[in-house]
Amino acid sequence: MENVVLTVHLIIALLMIGVVLLQRSEGGGLLSGGGAFSARGAANALTKLTWILAAAFIATSITLTILAAEKSKGTSVLDTATGTPEAPADTATQPATQPAAPSGDLLPPPATDAPAAPPPAD
Repeated sequence: MENVVLTVHLIIALLMIGVVLLQRSEGGGLLSGGGAFSARGAANALTKLTWILAAAFIATSITLTILAAEKSKGTSVLDTATGTPEAPADTATQPATQPAAPSGDLLPPPATDAPAAPPPAD
């Protein structure tokens, strides 16, 4: 359900961008006397379509917020920040593997009192 609403939300956003770019610039801002608040601007089909798409965009935004809130109900960020991540379910069926033994160069020297190398000959 969330994916469907998100897809519709993205399509509405792209349509709204296209409709806004198709509108003719009247040289003024929204509150400068012209624009969307004039009698001619309110009757324009692109302006009406912009308002419809904006309302649909807000509705899908609120719907996505509600769906996300229901999905995360009962969980907290503090619960997940304890430092012990939950193991995925499929790892329980896989046997644990041992790490490979290091090569001979990386082994520590034997624990004896003898020097590692013989003393140099004089």
